Amino acid sequence: MLDFLIAFFTDYGYLAVFGILILCGFGLPVPEDITLVSGGVISGLDFANPHTMCLVGLAGVLIGDSIMFIAGRVFGYRIQRIRMFRRILSPRRFSHIQRKFKQYGLSLLFVARFLPGLRSPIFLVAGMSRRISYLTFILMDGFAALISVPVWVYLGYFFADNLDLLMEYVKDVQKMIYLALGLLFVIILIVYLKKRFHSRLKTFTDDSHPHPAPCGCPEKNGNGTSTAANMDSSASASDAAASAASTPSDTAPSASAAAAADSSPAALAQADGSQPSDLSTTGSKVSMEK
Repeated sequence: MLDFLIAFFTDYGYLAVFGILILCGFGLPVPEDITLVSGGVISGLDFANPHTMCLVGLAGVLIGDSIMFIAGRVFGYRIQRIRMFRRILSPRRFSHIQRKFKQYGLSLLFVARFLPGLRSPIFLVAGMSRRISYLTFILMDGFAALISVPVWVYLGYFFADNLDLLMEYVKDVQKMIYLALGLLFVIILIVYLKKRFHSRLKTFTDDSHPHPAPCGCPEKNGNGTSTAANMDSSASASDAAASAASTPSDTAPSASAAAAADSSPAALAQADGSQPSDLSTTGSKVSMEK
């Protein structure tokens, strides 16, 4: 593959590199890293400028990726009905990528640049979701491309005179990339688990030790009613008990007054069935007779 690409790029130059990179974005079964390395090799053989080849490589990579993202954005889930895209994004792969997006979020866009075979399906799903803006996509993909494209182009440029050694270095770099991606996934997983643990711990702590109500707000007790309301009801109950206790003492003077009224002569006379005026007349007659 490397020898064929070197010969092809030697004949057609930058345009051939640019076209192959765009086709790689559509799922062409040609490794993108080998394409960039081949562009670096023809630069090392003085058929092209390495810096210009880097720019051409960046443009081809980003445009090819953008086409896949925009296709997913425009067609949505209908894109799976198109035969060419259905081969790139099978239903099983679609479900797998959706789970990875839920687990890793936007970081998956960055990592996709280093995953041959999964790059195009991931960008398609990112566009189909319509939750990721094109600016966010191009920033994540562009940052990853700024790392990968110069590495492959300059690697081919510096080892253009020894292709066997170059391929050994290509394999070593690929291993280093996969190792770095594995380490990145481990770090992301640790951070995710740590946040989840702290979130659960905070929820448990809040349930065990409720915070006091802020100033001016009634504090809630366990049954959902406010403490101030309970205090008011307790005070009302105390007042009612005090009123009940004071009722006999308040009615005692009334009872005494009634008893005194009943012991008056008029009352006694009424009890005997006589009038008070008759009693006074009888008394005056007794005094005159004496």
